[in-house]
Amino acid sequence: MLEELRITGLGVIEDTTLPLTRGMNVITGETGAGKTMVVTGLGLLFGGRADAARVRAQPGRAMIEGRLRLTGRTAAAVTERVVDAGAEADEDGSLLLSRTMTAEGRSRAHIGGRTVPVALLGEVGEQVVAVHGQSDQLRLLRPGEQRAALDRFAGFDHDKLLAELRERHHQWRAVEDDLADRRRHARERNQEADLLRLGLDEITRVDPQPGEDEALREEAQRLEHAEGLRAAAQLAHQAVAGASDGADETPDATSLLGLARRTLEGQSSVDRRLGELAARLEEAATLVADVSVELGGYLDALDADPARLQELYERRAALRALTRKYAEDVDGVIAWAEHARERLGELDSSDELLEELDRERLRLAGEVAEIAARVSTGRKEAAGRFADAVTVELAGLAMPHARVEVVVAPRAAGRGEPTLTVAGTECGVGPDGADEIELRLLAHPGAPALPLQKGASGGELSRVMLAIEVVFAGAGGPPTLVFDEVDSGVGGQAAVEIGRRLARLARVHQVLVVTHLPQVAAFADQHLVVAKDTGGAVTTSGVRAVESTERARELARMLAGLPDSDLGIAHAEELLAVADREKRG
Repeated sequence: MLEELRITGLGVIEDTTLPLTRGMNVITGETGAGKTMVVTGLGLLFGGRADAARVRAQPGRAMIEGRLRLTGRTAAAVTERVVDAGAEADEDGSLLLSRTMTAEGRSRAHIGGRTVPVALLGEVGEQVVAVHGQSDQLRLLRPGEQRAALDRFAGFDHDKLLAELRERHHQWRAVEDDLADRRRHARERNQEADLLRLGLDEITRVDPQPGEDEALREEAQRLEHAEGLRAAAQLAHQAVAGASDGADETPDATSLLGLARRTLEGQSSVDRRLGELAARLEEAATLVADVSVELGGYLDALDADPARLQELYERRAALRALTRKYAEDVDGVIAWAEHARERLGELDSSDELLEELDRERLRLAGEVAEIAARVSTGRKEAAGRFADAVTVELAGLAMPHARVEVVVAPRAAGRGEPTLTVAGTECGVGPDGADEIELRLLAHPGAPALPLQKGASGGELSRVMLAIEVVFAGAGGPPTLVFDEVDSGVGGQAAVEIGRRLARLARVHQVLVVTHLPQVAAFADQHLVVAKDTGGAVTTSGVRAVESTERARELARMLAGLPDSDLGIAHAEELLAVADREKRG
């Protein structure tokens, strides 16, 4: 649950803290006091789009902070994702989130004191909070949203089947597009393939090896300068180890090192340090001896073979012919050849391949049609249960004669989607299946079943939306639910029933409700009032919790606009007593 929400510098709110509790938290206040800013702040805290126009000019920065305390699977999922991002929860297990934005439009996000991408706040928000406002009611009018609602109700197994359908549909469309492209561009593909084969044939004849051009360059350079290299190596070898025939009496490095070592060893008994230096000279003599051996091997291997040099020239010329055409070096030529072989496979437009692709296309199309038929069957089964459950809730929301129907019909062909025969009917098929889903409302007996956008008033649509949410509540979902004036256009007994349903939701969820209805506010476990202060040069708003007498005065204001009216307060107290009895019952 969300334990606390602090908003600073956002809209009319200068700096306020909302203490939130389990159960039902109600937020009320005069029109324009800033109730909407509370919902806006929640949206920003959980990754919503930042609007710099809402930042107060002073101090020129808005900050929203919230403290979450989660349990169960939601806590495990959120904590794992947060830890992956390098943040961590506080020692008491709570998680601190914050979002700042400036008047210039810059925005930053923090979790557990660590800077994180704003998208991570959105990921956390998807796990912990669901916001329902008047825009959500309008969204429910869209066919795609109605289909999503039914699919959500259908359950986990149905969701797995949908995922399988989407994967198979993607594979089918990929093969279909590949086959169509190969047929449509067969001539261009064949021309490109011919050019690639010519290049591969030339490269195959030369057969370049990785790093060969550099190795040949170094070998050719040694052969071209063989005499100079030999003279240098011989002189160095003679200086290190002396002349091989012993004719030169000039002292060599090996002999001089041996003489120095023996001289020092003779005096090491007098000064131990000379013995240490003698040991180091012995190490030097060993190293010089190794160099002498390597120089001898180098001289033996050095070969000024003109025939070999000519071979190198010819081979390097062949490699240069390739690098002029295909890449900057031999390794690049080899990479070009590998890519060309892969591309040839992609360009293949042979009759055999086209027939194979066509068979694969038909196989996948059959699987898509079969899975889509199973999805449709699952939707039809869920539609009846979903409609019955929502209808029961509507009866409790002062719509006792209303009934909801969920129609699952084949999607019409010819709308730009591919068509398949699904369960004996030709219809359009998309990654979400082959069904059109429509929620219809029968407002009273004898009335025709009309689509929601035609058959539901604003108040009725609010109640349908709430009924759907109550139905979903038993299936889990985010632990915190936010309702932003979803009771708009409702009054009287229907308003009481909305309050009762929200209180029922609050038994298993934390519920935050922004409302203008006293019948709804009376069911609150905690009542917060947004109050506007216009005493200074700048209008500001703050939030405070109200109880007992203050709460009755706020409900009296909501009832009649007369917070000090004895009759209004008495009516408010009666309303609170009724709500209290309902909650305890």
